[in-house]
Amino acid sequence: MTRALEGYIRPEITGTPFCPGCGHGSLMGTILRAIEDLGWDMDDMLFVSGIGCAGWIPSPHFNADTLHTLHGRAIAFATGAKLVNPDLRVMVIGGDGDLTSIGGNHLIHAARRNIDLTVICANNMIYGMTGGQAASTTPVGCFSSTTPQGNPYPPFDLCKLLEGAGARYVARFAITQPLELREAIKKALTLTGFTFVEAVSPCPTQFGRRNRIDQATGMIRYLQEHCLPKEEATGSEGPDKIITGEFVGA
Repeated sequence: MTRALEGYIRPEITGTPFCPGCGHGSLMGTILRAIEDLGWDMDDMLFVSGIGCAGWIPSPHFNADTLHTLHGRAIAFATGAKLVNPDLRVMVIGGDGDLTSIGGNHLIHAARRNIDLTVICANNMIYGMTGGQAASTTPVGCFSSTTPQGNPYPPFDLCKLLEGAGARYVARFAITQPLELREAIKKALTLTGFTFVEAVSPCPTQFGRRNRIDQATGMIRYLQEHCLPKEEATGSEGPDKIITGEFVGA
């Protein structure tokens, strides 16, 4: 029986390590479908990831060259690979903790320098694999293993951060918006320069259970209720709203 996306996934892979209800499996499929739509050869691509749940998206699943690197250093490795072989189509896939907390300086300086990379940030608003700690993206008041009384610090708006740093293309969509997310990834891949797509992904195991959203379906509803297209935003939304859309290069 032929599987969907046959040839894009290593033949020995029969499952994923993601928790039930995690959105990263959906994101993995969306990324591969975007590449399939473009008709690109995986032999021309390099996927780079760091440490954390999202680091497992390309490696070991993708039937392509992958670098699974140090925590927070995926963009640094990707930059080196691109400089050595400019013909490579390089995509970095990481989580919000890996890319924007541990690796935050690499992220903003790669955007400032307009390095020809595509970065996909799987944002589940918490450190998922390493213990459920608060991340730079955890909403105010949300509970984590390091903020048992609620997070007192405002999160980064990653799209505004990357826009300010000079990225060529910036977009945010949730995995509950698969068609819009797929189109954003395709656009990011086909533009020259530093491109960034934030994919908001549910984490029932760490974020959900600590914030009394115990079921995977509850996390999906959470995203559906909190995501708001930027065309409908008025600027008076509360901090719990997740504004989605294309912010640079639309």
